[in-house]
Amino acid sequence: MTSSSAEPTLFERIAAHEIPARIVAETDRVIAFHDIAPKAPVHVVVTTKTGEYRDVVELASGDPALLAELVAVARSVASELADGQFRLVFNTGESAGQTIFHVHAHVLAGGLEEATLGRA
Repeated sequence: MTSSSAEPTLFERIAAHEIPARIVAETDRVIAFHDIAPKAPVHVVVTTKTGEYRDVVELASGDPALLAELVAVARSVASELADGQFRLVFNTGESAGQTIFHVHAHVLAGGLEEATLGRA
């Protein structure tokens, strides 16, 4: 959870089931759900339940095991929804398209030649 003085992130609220989402996978520390503004036929957000890490760089240095779990969940989702072929995108920083500063990845699959990567 974010620090006590900060409001929970959107993704923390989804993980707490306070905000509805079309959840496709969940572990004790990771949750995956369909993006509300998909950029590809399969577009799933995979994120940590904790808002402790703003981006993938912070997560990699702070908890590599959690990053590995996030990637494993992404692979599982892609196996289920896209025959295991997918693009895994982490936006890191505002100028790179990150708009929600809680580490997350986008699983994109199907029709990617026409897909444009969105912001989140």
